[in-house]
Amino acid sequence: MFSRISLLFLSLIVVGFFCPAQSYAQKQPNVLFLAVDDMNDWIGCMGTIPHAITPNMDRLAARGVTFTNAHTAGVFCAPSRAAIFSGQYASTTGCYTSPNYFVGHPEIDALQMSFAKKGYTTLGAGKLFHHPEGAIDQRGWTEFFLRNDIQRISGWPLDSWSRETPVPQPFPASVYNRDQEFKAGLFLEWGPVPDDREEEIADTIRANWAARQLGKDHEKPFFLACGLYAPHFPNYCPQKYFDLYDVKNIDLPPMRENDLDDLPAKTRKQRKNRKRLHHDRLVEMGAVDDAIHGYLACISYADAMLGRVLDALERSPYANNTIVVIWSDHGYHHGEKGQWGKHTLWERTSNVPFIWAGPGVKKGSKTDVTVSLIDMFPTLVEMCDLPKPNQELEGTSLATTLANPMDAKDRNVFLPYMNPGEYAVINRDWRYIRYGEDGEELYDLLADPNEWNNLASQTGNKKVKRQLRETAPDVFAAPEQKLNVRKDLVIEGKTFRWEKGKGNYKPIPKYRPYSTDFKTTPNTKVDKSKKK
Repeated sequence: MFSRISLLFLSLIVVGFFCPAQSYAQKQPNVLFLAVDDMNDWIGCMGTIPHAITPNMDRLAARGVTFTNAHTAGVFCAPSRAAIFSGQYASTTGCYTSPNYFVGHPEIDALQMSFAKKGYTTLGAGKLFHHPEGAIDQRGWTEFFLRNDIQRISGWPLDSWSRETPVPQPFPASVYNRDQEFKAGLFLEWGPVPDDREEEIADTIRANWAARQLGKDHEKPFFLACGLYAPHFPNYCPQKYFDLYDVKNIDLPPMRENDLDDLPAKTRKQRKNRKRLHHDRLVEMGAVDDAIHGYLACISYADAMLGRVLDALERSPYANNTIVVIWSDHGYHHGEKGQWGKHTLWERTSNVPFIWAGPGVKKGSKTDVTVSLIDMFPTLVEMCDLPKPNQELEGTSLATTLANPMDAKDRNVFLPYMNPGEYAVINRDWRYIRYGEDGEELYDLLADPNEWNNLASQTGNKKVKRQLRETAPDVFAAPEQKLNVRKDLVIEGKTFRWEKGKGNYKPIPKYRPYSTDFKTTPNTKVDKSKKK
């Protein structure tokens, strides 16, 4: 007859034999990787002005670490996301303007591949990579969700606004103030859609899909990544998010009329041209506050969609063993320095929301230590015990900082621009910008947080500039060749691949909701004879 101890021992063996996956999943943390697009640092938990209403990001911040001095790894969507998923800057990969690190450098193990090699279930949806045809890295995913078949047969473009998605009526919404029209395509468009059509919006569909994954039984640990397109232009979202704000009481960001006068000559000319094209026109129309209203509304909509996913996590059995990361690919100008959009090396483009929570992360902490989005890859390698990828990771693990943020030491972070030799170096005190041989900028961030006074020409700052320049690489990779110079996009069933060819890559026309004549097949050669 077995003793009670023997019976207990036998039962433990049986449980361990029949539930190895459950035990493994408990040991390995899951990861919920949530991205937003074009979202600057106006979210509630960062305390900046204007102040967006973001209760869901705020509640995640309350149980994790918020980095108030986090910076992008690229100045717009494509290079930022290429750097995040490859773990390497554009100065190494050549992806200064391209998202396709996996085409020119197939030896790179992307972030999701490292999770897959560790045995994770890898699930992706939405704008994680940049969105043109053929620009999603398909490698390493257990499943990558697309909301319609058209995307699958045309090289997986994102297409957030297409025929079946609701848009403001009448469309387009660029007519403002008694027939004044802002002629910029869908750029700087804003307008509400009916509340009862919220479930038809592409980001809602993606967020709902991610929430459903958290309601499933997962035998293995999971890496669940979901990218929202909001608040990227056009700023369309349900009316109820516009109603959260009183346009008459929206605080405008700090602006200075002659802010561009002390820039290097070439940059000054470029930026003044952009100012005339967008900012001056909006000022003339009296539409600056309304344009900001649309952006704030879309931040709140994105926050609500993130809330759906966070709610699903809290209801799930994975709530206590899941690392959550929320990040934006870059910031966004709304009149600061006369600019609208991104594509600059200033604070408004570089500073981003960056929030972590979960096991190994201190609760309710905020830090202004300088970090970069490129730090995510090495951080997750350490926290999840992932295998080291083939390539050298150029970020710094934040695992120790997340556990003890108050003990973290500040450092310089590097931000490449759109050409070799152009970059910024940023720390808590300084921002140094170099445009190759075309000039430089230097800002004392403690005394001048709005970056209004370029100190680069002052002789007393030579040592500071030299020390900051030491962070930049000595050698910059040549820009990656354009895909249509050397590659063909080949569609094969429900997937695609790139191959050497004459260069047939021609992005198909964007689907327009107001058009009755748009293509549903890719403008690429389809090779049906080759096996998948």
